[in-house]
Amino acid sequence: MGGGLIAGSEQAAYRLKLARGFLEEARQDANLSRWRSAVDSAQLAVENAAKAVLTMAGRIGRTHNPATQVRRLIEEGRFDAGFSERLERLAELAELLGPDIHVQTDYGDEVGGRTPWELFDESDAREALAISEEAVGLAEQLLREVSP
Repeated sequence: MGGGLIAGSEQAAYRLKLARGFLEEARQDANLSRWRSAVDSAQLAVENAAKAVLTMAGRIGRTHNPATQVRRLIEEGRFDAGFSERLERLAELAELLGPDIHVQTDYGDEVGGRTPWELFDESDAREALAISEEAVGLAEQLLREVSP
């Protein structure tokens, strides 16, 4: 493997491709009644959707919580109100399926002694899927508006 990290529009396209892939996996997992896996994939779809949008500012950090960085974009005041409202919604979605969900889908509740498979049910999976579908759709929309 060689070369450096991809940047700019290539990075946005890559992150969006990841988000779409994880969204499709979440749908498949939900159809197969694999609730934990559906939530896990939905979380990764939202995380990568938010990171795709962060490429607009040229900054993506290694984080499972991109909501903070998305909010920073809003605070910089570089976008009109409509764009900022959608960025804020994306940040909200990223928080709903944030790092705490990521940890729970992988490790469960160690304090309570519940495995990841005991924590998530069909309702959780359907909610996570809806959140991830909205987040990926928002990211696609926002990136279309800033692309030449």
